[in-house]
Formats: sequence, structure tokens, C-alpha cells
Amino acid sequence: MTTKTKARPSRAKSGGQAKRTTHHDTIRRWAEKRGAHPATVIGTTSDTTGVLRLDFPGYSGKDTLQEVSWDDFFDKFERKHLAFLYQEKTASGRTSRFCKLVDRSGKA
Repeated sequence: MTTKTKARPSRAKSGGQAKRTTHHDTIRRWAEKRGAHPATVIGTTSDTTGVLRLDFPGYSGKDTLQEVSWDDFFDKFERKHLAFLYQEKTASGRTSRFCKLVDRSGKA
């Protein structure tokens, strides 16, 4: 299932322009361009998939994250009504890895 929501700009904490989307293809392309894969936090499986994360190569998630399929990731993404807040470039123009899964309603 692919959701067709356009990315909406906002300000990321790092000072660069950030966007928000629920479009599965956009999220997957963004992650794969940066070498990230879908994962869950180990020990948080309250249902079929635990707390969602993107695992980037070389970061500390090695012992705390477990890779999951994109299908499982997006299934929980939809069930939890999440949106993806992300940044393409930092304020200095470098490729950004800033991302965050947020509630679609904008609530914390």
C-alpha cells in the first residue's frame, strides 16, 4: 500500500529545510540512498513489529536494532498513523541523515 501525500516543508532542529511525508516510495528511496534499512528496537515487540527506526551503517544500532522488511515497516507505519519527517540536505549543503517518525496529527 502506498500513501499519496505530498511532502510539506518545515524547519528541522539542525537549521536546514525539512519535509514531512507519508509516501512509502519517498521514504524508502530516501533511506536507501543513505544506506539505511528498516528496523525495530530489540525488546519492544508488543505486536508483530516493535518500535520503528531506520538503521544507518556505522551507527550504534548494531546491538539494539533488528532489521525488518519494508512491508513490515510500512504495515506498522500505517497502523500507527505515522509520518516521516526528513531532511535532504543540511544547512551547509551536505547530504542529511536527519529523520524522525512522528504522529500524523502533529501530536507529540
